[in-house]
Order: sequence, then structure tokens, then C-alpha cells
Amino acid sequence: MELSGRREFDHRGRKDIYEYVEGNGEVRPREVRRALGMESREFGHHVEVLRRDGVLAETDDDRLRVAYARADEEVHDDGEIAFTVRGARQADITGLVGLIRTAVDEEYVVAESVASVLDHEQVLLRNNELESRVFFVACVDEDVVGWVHVTSPELEKLSHTAELTVGVLSGYRGHGVGAALLDRGLSWSRERGYQKVYNSVPATNERAVEFLRAHGWREEARRAGHYRIDGEPVDEVMMAVDLD
Repeated sequence: MELSGRREFDHRGRKDIYEYVEGNGEVRPREVRRALGMESREFGHHVEVLRRDGVLAETDDDRLRVAYARADEEVHDDGEIAFTVRGARQADITGLVGLIRTAVDEEYVVAESVASVLDHEQVLLRNNELESRVFFVACVDEDVVGWVHVTSPELEKLSHTAELTVGVLSGYRGHGVGAALLDRGLSWSRERGYQKVYNSVPATNERAVEFLRAHGWREEARRAGHYRIDGEPVDEVMMAVDLD
């Protein structure tokens, strides 16, 4: 079962298990089985098939999770700070919401909305018939200092595109953290067959626009007065990069 594109299951029981885990983040097998009213042997068989097919995996404390974005950690060091980039974990969610809200202000409206959705849903990863969503984080020691988020609606006519947000706490900018996160998000997108990735920011966010331009993005469109910031109309700059 491919983790990009529309998900298909060959058994209703496996579909129910996957959807429960996806909707609840990381959960103990006993909770899933009881919630679905499955007999123990049947449940165990379905979980083994889902694990075999790379659909579900287990955390270190034996919870079930979506087998998504658990690539090896990347270690970076610019001579001043060392940081790792890894797939976000469900346990990161509270800190991630706070990080996004701290790292952005009214000049990154899309990322602000991502934080609100995470705070409301309390689930990091999505991979269903409506949406694919993944996060990677940058960590200094064990502290999350940056993120990249990629999402795509599972619509056939838009299946080649994705939207990305990326950000780093101000004290860790200038060390290549943002560039490493951006590379990770685009590599993940390319591996899953996306051909174009978008990132939209207010025109007043000149730092973000220049950062993306420096990494090969271009301004593809502009919506005049799309945002209202401090009572004033502000254009939305729609940035894009081709992956093929």
C-alpha cells in the first residue's frame, strides 16, 4: 500500500484499525481493539498485515502509529551549533504548536493556521482519502527549534502538488537549520511523486520571500489585498518550486 495517493484496503477490519490509529495519533493496541470491538486473534492478524505492508508501526513504548516520516535522523553541524532533523513524533505536538506560534507572527498566516489545526485535532500525521500531512522537526539536544510541514489534498486533479510551511526559532536562524528542513521537506515530496510545491506568505514577510528565492523558488502569483494585517490590506505572494 503506497503512502502517497489515495489509500486502498483489501479488508474492512484493516481499514478500521488504520483509521482509528490515524485519527488518534499514537495509541495502545488494546485501546484500538476494544474501541473496534474486535476479537483478539483477528485484531492481531490485521495489525501484523498492516505492519508487514508498512502501513502501521510501533513506537518504543509499544503504541501503534502511522508508519509515516520515520526516516533516519540527519545530523548537521555548522561549527557553532549541532542539530538533527527527524520525523516529528506525536509527543512533539504540544511543543510544535508552541514553536510555530512563537516562530511566526502575523506575517506567516498559513503557518499560523497550521498551528491552530494541530492544536484542535491533536494529531500530527494524516494519510487518508482527503489529505496527506507530514511534519519534520529540527532539534538542538532534545529541544525542537524548527519545523517543515507538507500537506496535500487527495484529489486527483491536485495529486501532483503539495503545500509546505517551514520555520525556525529566531535564535537559531543563520545556521542552516531552515535550509536543512526545506531540503528534507522537498526530498520527501519528490520521493512521493509530487511535481510542484507551494508556499504562500504575505508580501510584508520579505525575509521568507528572499529565503525561498535563494533556494530556487519563484513567485508564481500574487493576490492583491488578500490579507488584512494591522488593519491594512497586504498582498499574498504565492511561491512555488518544481520538483521534476
